[in-house]
Amino acid sequence: MKFRKSAAFAAAAVALVGLTACGSSTDDGSGDGATGAAPSSTGIKGAVIGFAQVGSESGWRSANTDDIKAAASKYGVDLKFTSAEGDQTKQIASIKTFITQGVDLIAFSPVVETGYDAVLQEAKSAGIPVVLTDRAVDADPSLYKTFIGSDFIKEGEKAATWAKKEFASADAVNMVVLEGTTGSAPANDRKTGWDNVLGSEAKFKTLASQTGEFTRDDGKKVMEGFLAKYPDIDLVYAHNDDMGLGAIEAIEAAGKVPGKDIKIVTIDAVKAGMEALAAGKINYIVECSPLLGEQLFTAAGAVLEGKSIEARIITEEGEFDQAQAKAALPDRKY
Repeated sequence: MKFRKSAAFAAAAVALVGLTACGSSTDDGSGDGATGAAPSSTGIKGAVIGFAQVGSESGWRSANTDDIKAAASKYGVDLKFTSAEGDQTKQIASIKTFITQGVDLIAFSPVVETGYDAVLQEAKSAGIPVVLTDRAVDADPSLYKTFIGSDFIKEGEKAATWAKKEFASADAVNMVVLEGTTGSAPANDRKTGWDNVLGSEAKFKTLASQTGEFTRDDGKKVMEGFLAKYPDIDLVYAHNDDMGLGAIEAIEAAGKVPGKDIKIVTIDAVKAGMEALAAGKINYIVECSPLLGEQLFTAAGAVLEGKSIEARIITEEGEFDQAQAKAALPDRKY
């Protein structure tokens, strides 16, 4: 395989195929499988790949960054890594820099869903393929080769299905929602998934729903506001573990017992969240694996070799109750 840096790279037309089915869930939460996996690649060594990360807003994101860097080293990739720290303008500037540098491939996890059309077109015009990881964009699919990541809608549906069963005998459920970053794919889709299951359930009353920006500190602050205004909260739905952990701090400071007085369901299954689940402070967690490095560089290698890959590569993930969290923690990678 020849790369752009040798001036002999020829852009390959990669056939995009239809969306694959959603990844099946597993009870053990291993998160090491995938549907729509890319063909294996053995010739990616030496490729120059630019990766524009969202930021470092959570434990999940840190684990995601570490896994991508480790996989780049394993594959012998020359990784040019930047972090936008939640700023879309900064992220787009990084992508433009990658284009100017003439990297072989660009990968990024979008800050929000919209606003990337122009820079994606620039990359396409320059003959540089793009791979999306973790989060999707609302843009012409011909502008990128594949999207690797979780089915966020299914995650929301799993969380809501647990809540429906947990509160099956309750006459009414007062709930609050800690949303992810406004406009981001996981925030939008996790809300959609939740509403798909519970939108018609009148007994589930949403007292308040507000972004906690996927961070523990903001999750705590927002939850403090919820508790001050609403004394009878039964359930917290947090779009990620970090906000759920912040909510725990606020609940304890208010003299209540998280997991008992107020039940909590979150998404991610990072180690700190799993520890809180094992301790009974969180009641249920739906997994969203950050370990995408292997899939990213396998897909990137396939693209650079001109192989056909799936337009959507979905990671396989599980769900955890307290007993499952205790069993999984000793071998947890993140």
